[in-house]
Amino acid sequence: MLNAIGWGILMPIGAILARYLKVFKSVKLFNSVHPAWYDLHRACQIIAFCLGVAGWGIGIKLGSVSRGINFSKHKNIGIALLVMAAVQVSALIRKPNPNHKYRIYWTIYHHSLGYAIIVLSIINIFQGFKITNGHNYWKRTYAGMIIALGAVALILEIFTWLVVIRRKKFEAANTQEIGANGGHEVNDASTNV
Repeated sequence: MLNAIGWGILMPIGAILARYLKVFKSVKLFNSVHPAWYDLHRACQIIAFCLGVAGWGIGIKLGSVSRGINFSKHKNIGIALLVMAAVQVSALIRKPNPNHKYRIYWTIYHHSLGYAIIVLSIINIFQGFKITNGHNYWKRTYAGMIIALGAVALILEIFTWLVVIRRKKFEAANTQEIGANGGHEVNDASTNV
């Protein structure tokens, strides 16, 4: 259950928070220097990673006391997940500054590896449910949670695009007004997004 909560629920929630709260750039938590989305994303991912490491350790222990029983597919995916997550966490130490020329490559790597970890973790959680045999309630509950998270992500994706499009239209209209007014700034509070 630790892995289902950590890898399978908190990790996707952390990705959703990072993806969809960026639209609200000015919101901050507890006088943080970072935007709220960043702090929430980081908190979810750190807790998910810690739960995943604890669950992995329990899995190793259970595997060592279950002589003659081998769940190699589940075990191998678990090892791959832990290695990928450790690489992801350690890469944060080497994160380039926002204006660095390699930041775009780091961002692509970070997103790609993060989504791969989420997909593999969902697959491995269902592998774990197969191993436990007869716990269909938890399997259905987890499937429902993943479907709900997917629905939330879809709704937030639509909302995010609407906000981005509206913001671009506002910026374009402001640019045209400034040019039409001889380079003078237009201060109309009713047009703020």
